[in-house]
Amino acid sequence: MLSFIFVYAAVLVAIGAITGRKVKSASDFFVAGRKFGAGLLFTSLIAANIGAGSTVGVAALAYTHGVSAWWWIGSAGIGSLILAYVVGPKIWRIAREHDYYTLSDYLDARYSRAFSGIIAVMMSVGTLALFAGQLLGIAWILDVVAGIPKVHGVIIGAVVTTLYFAAGGILSSAFVNIVELAVILAGFIVAVPFALSYAGGIGGIKSAVSKETYFDFFGMGSTAIIGYIVMLVPSFFISPGLIGKVFAAENERAVKVGTAINGLVQLVFAVIPVIIGMSAGACLPGLSRADLALPLAMKEMMPFFAAGLALAGIFAAEVSTADTVLYMLAGSLTNDIYKRFMNPAVSDKNLLRISRIVTVVCGVVGVILALRLESIISALTIFYSLMSVSLSAPLVFGLFTRRAGNSGAVMSAVLGAGLTVYMTFSGLTWEVMGVRLNASTCGILLSFAVMGLQVLLTREEPRS
Repeated sequence: MLSFIFVYAAVLVAIGAITGRKVKSASDFFVAGRKFGAGLLFTSLIAANIGAGSTVGVAALAYTHGVSAWWWIGSAGIGSLILAYVVGPKIWRIAREHDYYTLSDYLDARYSRAFSGIIAVMMSVGTLALFAGQLLGIAWILDVVAGIPKVHGVIIGAVVTTLYFAAGGILSSAFVNIVELAVILAGFIVAVPFALSYAGGIGGIKSAVSKETYFDFFGMGSTAIIGYIVMLVPSFFISPGLIGKVFAAENERAVKVGTAINGLVQLVFAVIPVIIGMSAGACLPGLSRADLALPLAMKEMMPFFAAGLALAGIFAAEVSTADTVLYMLAGSLTNDIYKRFMNPAVSDKNLLRISRIVTVVCGVVGVILALRLESIISALTIFYSLMSVSLSAPLVFGLFTRRAGNSGAVMSAVLGAGLTVYMTFSGLTWEVMGVRLNASTCGILLSFAVMGLQVLLTREEPRS
């Protein structure tokens, strides 16, 4: 199995290197010359969205909580549909008109350079945590397959992803994603019947797991589910990485069709890791780490050929999302921070070179951070919470009302993020009508309230 995964990894790097020869400018690196049709946009988005959180992480949640783990990917699918029909087409038209590469380019023009800088810095920190989470997913796979220590697995994942993305940016990523998506879907579709059969079907799982809420769609509890909805739905229509891919679309129809299919596939795919995680809960109780549920299920609960394909599917899922994260990091650090604040006169050729260097540096930093984080879900929660709280209100109000101003954007981001951090570290929650709201939920509600108040009380006009 290990040799198969290594050969597969070598193929990804080779595709990235070959495609990278066509990348001659920063525009090619960041938005692929705006030539993505609906099909290429779909594969690029869905490969990015099926990653460590929606595979290893969701299976771990299902191993512990059962059916209600669906809400993690389900919330992401709902957010993707909002991106397809509400946010995506509008911001694509603006990006096309003004030749924007990143979401921060839009925020700079819509609000201020200072606000876009604040967001770029916050996103860089959060995105490093997200990248580390993907590397952890790869490490768990290699640990299960061949007993490779966590540190070596993290390094291998970082090297593979960094090499092919640094070569060609979003263009290399898009063509690699086609191969990755085929492996992901084949691996997981094959895995489900074997895992379910091994567990004795639904009846076998019910007999083996005594937890009453295991088959309850809301069994995880209202606090967790509302937290996922509030955190993840906005994250998937305001994510700089996903919006950057939308910027690469060739026309508005491609935005709607490609993004909508991506959302629908997420809603259906959400069932797969849940079934496998629950099957593992029935057949492999008492695991030292819930994160091991998915790779162990694929190794222990199915024949060799299916296990090899399924584990390759997980590896593909983690790598495909990791390259999107590197895309976000490269955009934030080079275009949004270096070019905007440090060297506005940088040439297109030098910006491309610096983007590649930054990608490699981020790979190294991601390795260091991955070795310090406890679980995939904890890593992803850091990112999604920070992004949702700081970006959702300014982006939504900014796109749909001209009264949204810089003061409201800055205050909503700072106060929302500040409340989230305070409640997280203090352990505080807020109970409303019998429902307990967690830190990220309270933070995003505050950010929308602050932005909404500014819109109601002032008539501040945007810069452009």
